[in-house]
Amino acid sequence: MENPEPFSRLQIGEWTVEPALNQLSAAGRTAKLEPKAMAVLVYLAERSGQVVSREALLSAIWPGVLVGDDSLTQVVIKLRKALGDVPEKPAYIQTISKGGYRLVAPVVRSRKTASTHRVAWIAGAGMAALLLAAAAAWWIARQTPTAGVEAERATQPTVSIKPFEAMGGDPQAALLARGITADLVTDLSRVSGLSIIGETPAGASPTRYLVSGSVQRDGERLRLHIYLTDAQSGKQLWSERFDRPLSGLFAIQEELGPKILQMLPAKVSEAELRRMAQRHTRNLEAYQYFQRGQAALLTRQRADNETARGMFRRAIALDAAFARAYAGLALTYAADYRNQWTPDGAAALERAFELARNAHQINPDLPEIYWVLAFVHLERRQHEQALQHLETAVRLYPSFADGYALMAGINTYVGRPADSVRLLRTAMRLDPQAGSLYFLILGRAYLFLGDLELARVNLEQALSRNPENLEAHIYLAAVLVAAGDKAAAGWKADEIRALQPGFTSLKWLATYPMTDAAQKAKLVQALREIGL
Repeated sequence: MENPEPFSRLQIGEWTVEPALNQLSAAGRTAKLEPKAMAVLVYLAERSGQVVSREALLSAIWPGVLVGDDSLTQVVIKLRKALGDVPEKPAYIQTISKGGYRLVAPVVRSRKTASTHRVAWIAGAGMAALLLAAAAAWWIARQTPTAGVEAERATQPTVSIKPFEAMGGDPQAALLARGITADLVTDLSRVSGLSIIGETPAGASPTRYLVSGSVQRDGERLRLHIYLTDAQSGKQLWSERFDRPLSGLFAIQEELGPKILQMLPAKVSEAELRRMAQRHTRNLEAYQYFQRGQAALLTRQRADNETARGMFRRAIALDAAFARAYAGLALTYAADYRNQWTPDGAAALERAFELARNAHQINPDLPEIYWVLAFVHLERRQHEQALQHLETAVRLYPSFADGYALMAGINTYVGRPADSVRLLRTAMRLDPQAGSLYFLILGRAYLFLGDLELARVNLEQALSRNPENLEAHIYLAAVLVAAGDKAAAGWKADEIRALQPGFTSLKWLATYPMTDAAQKAKLVQALREIGL
């Protein structure tokens, strides 16, 4: 089912909504919305009067990214505040218990003509991200590219994998759709002759091939429809419909990668095919608990971290050889250490290290296992060991965007911010719909490179994707101090204290993995100027 053509302007109740400007206006009043808030409003308006599930909104507004329910809740709160809506007596957005949300205000639609469709979309909610990508591309183009990677990638077939659509508003189907998408990206990333990227944003240059699909759960049956399209000509090259018992999910996944590869001009070795055939678990319930844990973990909030830990433990109880679940569990303990959520941080970090090594012993052939090992070594301030694990990961999986991104982050920690920006060039090319952490890494690097404008733009982008990210708030406060905007920096300091009462820069740095003394001193000085 195709998405409706985007609105150029619409009337929702008393408000005139202009998605291209991220703006609402009514009776002489105007209100600005964050891009994600506008995207949610437009998505609900396109389905006016219909109940839209939280899972459907999460999949549509954060495609290919696992975020927690809190991200959507915060966006709805901001929307209601801008609209002047009251949850108890909604005139605009109604909460449906165990259902989702429904736009109840009348909607009058106005769309662009086909000739201006492209311009309207580029000018819409994705404008900031596209401008940022263009600015980042201009800056990093001046850097020396990762040795051999860009030249080799330019000759490879590029495949974009669009997040699979969950049909019927079923939360379980949405969970499966996210997991199948993520696993297919991982499987195809094992092939050295392909360049696998996430979904490309609207207005960007198309990749050569596009994989898309839909997932529907009907009782104990799973229906999966997959398409492979030539993105340049629009010609459908292959499609297949799977209708099997839900327990057959893993058999379907084993077939998907090889069938897609048969249609692509890529040479695939026997070793790559064997790696692709390896499933992470054969227990469907364990797999579902793992996906729930992943979703909770990525919000980086204390309560969600505990939820994630419980989900990973349940997955391991059902499958004691589930390496990815051990890796996820390791990250929850590393988060306890980094965020000082436990009185015994050293014990938490040691537990994270044990679990990460256990995951690697069970399955040393997964990119995320190397990523988790690298992250734990990073928290132990063992930066070279961390980089070695990541170099192994991107050698085995050349399309592993998160591997390049973490390498970028580590380079800033040790005082090489220019290398960070260079590495992010590869990461953001592999994952054009970059998440919050990618923009945080860029903003952090630009601060220490002295480019305050790009630092601020990137950090604001990070916070628009995850408003609760304490580290992004801290760095944005430092940027505002460096730019001489003490008033805005003071407001930012208040936000930091609200997120973490009793915050001090020295206490925070006690578990922060930065080792470059000059950068740490610069950060501390900036934060002290605003009482942090």
